Amino acid sequence: MAQNSEPRRELWILGVQPGNGREEIIFSYLEAAGYACRLEEYDNIEKGRPLGIVLDISPFSDDGWGLLLKIKGAPATRNIPVLPVFLSEKGKVGGVFPVAGFFMLPVDEQYLLDRLAVYGLTEDAETWDLQALVVSRSGEAKLSKAIESTGFEVVKGYTGKEALALTSIHPHYMAFCSHMLPDMSGFELLEKFRIFPYSRNIPIFVLLKAEMKSGEKAAMSREIAHLVSKKQLSCEEFLANLRRRE
Repeated sequence: MAQNSEPRRELWILGVQPGNGREEIIFSYLEAAGYACRLEEYDNIEKGRPLGIVLDISPFSDDGWGLLLKIKGAPATRNIPVLPVFLSEKGKVGGVFPVAGFFMLPVDEQYLLDRLAVYGLTEDAETWDLQALVVSRSGEAKLSKAIESTGFEVVKGYTGKEALALTSIHPHYMAFCSHMLPDMSGFELLEKFRIFPYSRNIPIFVLLKAEMKSGEKAAMSREIAHLVSKKQLSCEEFLANLRRRE
């Protein structure tokens, strides 16, 4: 029998500076689930073809937010799945933020529609009366129009609290949320969605600005820090966000 010479694709850890050992705990968690993983650099992504990226976005990261914008802003890398995590100064896993995906603003409409089709999220829109929730200070008219073209009814919330109120009275099929809202971050909204039955399983896509100033990146990291557990997530708690590989 011919052997497959294709090298095993790995998960890459980005946002962690080499040499300080902060990656060791998350390495052990990923390996327990059957993943091959390595600490890598952004410049190697295009030729390295990682299976996915685990990205540290904590205040202790090596420009985690900047890396996220680069990855999702480049056509060659924007389809690579990214799992944002919070690693403490010692590398303990404090939080995991399993968003369905990221889109850059202004939205590339054709790319948006193509990705939603790949995820299988547009198949039932013409058959059933389904709602998509758009949560943004501006309402994102271009994004909303593209979503409506697939058959969804778009419902808009302009703050995180309004989005929570809307999901408490009616289920939504998927949600799109700005990375920062007037009253909370998109990641905090994701955490709150997990609490309630109507919103627990909503796929949520985070909308990113093309650029973030250093102050905005620091503010986002502080927002994330408020959400994380003061104790380290166990291996089982972390792996609940990933599929095990045999």
